[in-house]
Parts: sequence; structure tokens; C-alpha cells
Amino acid sequence: MTTSSDSRVLRLGTRGSTLALWQAGRIAERIRELAPGWTVEEVVFTTRGDRELDTPLPSIGGKGVFTEELEAALRSGGIDLAVHSLKDLPTRSADGIAVGAVCCREDVRDALVSRTGMLLSRLPAGAVIGTSSTRRAAQLRAVRSDLDSRPIRGNVETRLRKVDDGDYDATILAVAGLVRLGLADRITEYLPLEMFLPAPGQAALAVQFREGDTVVGEVLDRIDEPVVRACTEAERTLLAALGGGCSVPVAALAEVVDGSLLLRASVGDPATGRVLRADARGDASDPSSLGRQVAARLLADGAAAFLS
Repeated sequence: MTTSSDSRVLRLGTRGSTLALWQAGRIAERIRELAPGWTVEEVVFTTRGDRELDTPLPSIGGKGVFTEELEAALRSGGIDLAVHSLKDLPTRSADGIAVGAVCCREDVRDALVSRTGMLLSRLPAGAVIGTSSTRRAAQLRAVRSDLDSRPIRGNVETRLRKVDDGDYDATILAVAGLVRLGLADRITEYLPLEMFLPAPGQAALAVQFREGDTVVGEVLDRIDEPVVRACTEAERTLLAALGGGCSVPVAALAEVVDGSLLLRASVGDPATGRVLRADARGDASDPSSLGRQVAARLLADGAAAFLS
């Protein structure tokens, strides 16, 4: 961390995509709002997940492919903070690194972007849908087994261009990403949560820092949002209890309802479209227990067969 008598500077690591830079800018804005006196400098990284665009995410491991380089820079002192989409973070924290803030969660839903403007129910049989998410592929097959789900890589703009160019008839993307990029007008259909639960942590931002750095930790305490942290902790604890990372077909969404935490989750099979679902309510002050409880229900119903 860089300090002087006149200013205090935090170096914030981020990926270089338009969406990642938006997210970094949002965190910098929150720090300026809630921790006046701090200056944030952005440091841009290219991660393995950004470089290996010709390989489906599950094939390159999924876990940590968008985070490893930033975490290494945190450990070495090259940066003070790193911002990520929470859904990209492995459920187990890297050695010496902690998540100091979870915040800025927006619309958690997935959206269909169709080249012809057709809704999911009206796409013709055999239409090609681009998604590299096994979760989305499983949920899609459950409702439209006659569609052809194929991997698609690249940032949001690249995926939209591939649809526009006719490589795919449609793609499924997170609503939050489209909204943050000013591309909400590209949404053909908001997919209902009853059929398309999001990835654990979807639409929330996470900020990492070095464990033991109490000065930076105090700054992040100010921008942390306890309700968002509790909800995503339940979702990610479930994911961890199922032994999964961001490349497995697990969906989860926790919400505060009437003072308690409601967690809904599913595990799907992209090959057959079979989806197992479970939900439970729990104490909002103990989200981890709720996550483990719902995971146990899914495992009792046979979810392990979909996760191997």
C-alpha cells in the first residue's frame, strides 16, 4: 500500500474486459463515497481465463482461471485490492487472502439474447444456443430438450457479436452484466427464476485483500453489505458442500424473506436435462448452516451423480 502525507492510494487489480473495468470503477466509486481521503488506482491484468478463449471453461478447470494472477499480485504486494465477480471466485479462499467486501448485487436473473427476437418458447427446434455454463446448459435442456446447446467464450460484447454474426441463434447471459454495460436493450427475455436459478454469487462483486492488512480491511468494512454477504455465503457454502466450483451445474439463490433466509438451489445434468431442486429457510445470522442443510438434501436426492 502506498501512502504519503498528502494522499492515501489503494492499487486495485482488475481484469481488462469492459465489464471488469466497470466493476472496478464501481468499487472505486464506493470507496470514495464511504472512505473519503483514499485514492484508487486501477491495475489491469490478463488472466488465464481471458487468454484461453478457444477452450471451454470446464476443460481448463474453471476454479481460479479468472483470479489466480490477481491473487499472486496481492500476495507479492503489487496491488492492495482485487475486484471480481463473486461467482468467479473459488469457494475456498487462497492462502493469505481474504474477501473484505461483498456488495453491489443487482438483478440476479439470466437473460436470453436472441438474434431474431424470438422468446425461448418460440425458438425453432435445433436452434443453437451459446453457453459455456453447465448450469445453464442443464436448465436449458430441462425446458427445451430440442435445442442445441454449444460452448461460447469471450466477453459479453464478443458473445453478442457471435449471435449477431449468425454463429449462434441465441445466447444466455447474466442480466447484471448486460445492465452494467448499458446493453439492457439487447435482452429478448428475462428468464424466470422458477426455471433458471442463477449461479451462486451471481450479480455480486467481491473485493479481496491481504490477510492481516488492517488498514485496507477497515476501508473494505465500510463498503461491505451484510445482507448481500449473508445471502451469497449461504449460496457459496452450498456450492462448497457439494464439492463444486464455477464449472459445475449448481444453481443457488438466497434471499431475506420475512426476516429469515430462504435458500433455493438446484443441480442439473446437461446430458439429460434432469434437475434436482431443494430449498429451506434458516437464520439469517447463520447462512453457512443453511447452505450445508440444502446441500445435504440435494446429495440425499442423488446430486452427486451430476457432479462427478
